[in-house]
Amino acid sequence: MTNNEKDFPREKPLDTDKVTDEKSQKTNHSSDNSSENNTPEEKPEDNGDTTKENQGSFTDNKEQQDELQNDQQETDPRDSMIKQLEEKNKELNDKYLRLFSDFDNFRKRNIKERLELIKTASAEITEAVLPVLDDLERAYKSATENPDIEALTEGLNLIQTKLKTTLKHKGLEEIPTVGEDFNTDFHEAITNMPASNEKEKGKVIDEVQKGYLLNGKVLRFAKVVVAN
Repeated sequence: MTNNEKDFPREKPLDTDKVTDEKSQKTNHSSDNSSENNTPEEKPEDNGDTTKENQGSFTDNKEQQDELQNDQQETDPRDSMIKQLEEKNKELNDKYLRLFSDFDNFRKRNIKERLELIKTASAEITEAVLPVLDDLERAYKSATENPDIEALTEGLNLIQTKLKTTLKHKGLEEIPTVGEDFNTDFHEAITNMPASNEKEKGKVIDEVQKGYLLNGKVLRFAKVVVAN
């Protein structure tokens, strides 16, 4: 043995069987890991049946709601009441319009009749006064042809009496004045005068203008003098 061989230790021969076994184990281990990694994942269960069940339940609920709503609409008494009130309102409105139209026609007819009545009354009074006008014309003619004062005075007195009688038949009458108590319903005081005695106080002592009643209503107040 040489010196070099002594200085360096001799390497041990490799055990080829052992190396082969280790490589075989590593290869098997890698193959196992690869097999585990390549194992297909479990797919979740199909939810199609659940979705169909939910849709069916929703459809059933909607149908039930629709049926309930239809039942409420058919049996709700408020609808019938509303309809009755609407019909009653329409009936009352029509009745109001008819009454308003009738009243308006009545008002127009009443105004027209009153105007016709006034015209008729005026015509009747005018016709009644025409004979008095004829007498006045004859008296004037007579006075110009024969100026007799006594005859003229008598003729005028007859005409006045005839006119008063004619108007009295139409409802005209004089308001009493002198000697009567002063009454504001019939008299209009023009002035006041001192009373000559206690009995005259508050009484009418003179008449300035005659007053008249027509069918019991004041046509013209009597203008008078009152004693204080």
